[in-house]
Amino acid sequence: MTTRENTPIALDEALASFDALWSPRIVTRVNDYDVRVAKVEGDHVWHVHDDTDEFFLVVDGELTIALREPAGERDVVLPRGSVFTVSRGTWHKPRSPKGASILLLEPTGTPTVGDHHDDVPDHVDATTGHALAQWHP
Repeated sequence: MTTRENTPIALDEALASFDALWSPRIVTRVNDYDVRVAKVEGDHVWHVHDDTDEFFLVVDGELTIALREPAGERDVVLPRGSVFTVSRGTWHKPRSPKGASILLLEPTGTPTVGDHHDDVPDHVDATTGHALAQWHP
């Protein structure tokens, strides 16, 4: 994948370039990591990443991440501008009843539904990310 080297990327423009929900677009790469943006609404799927943490930044709206931890389940609510890292090996399920735009940082090739997951509903794109068409013909 070729990125727009030495050119700033406006996140609002990147997010405006697609409509699909739960279908992240790769904005750029940093070393061996993808910087992805996604529009989300409703529920994702319970899943876990065995070997990597997952970084979330809420660009707009509000995101809730349900976590399954040894002490039980809990919700982490992330308003606009908040960041949170889900530790590797932690089952989690992002959701946003009213919709949100998020930025994710994950190793290149990390599947959106993790290494283990519940059944993937039709509205969730099981992918390792898509290129932004306007910048990656």
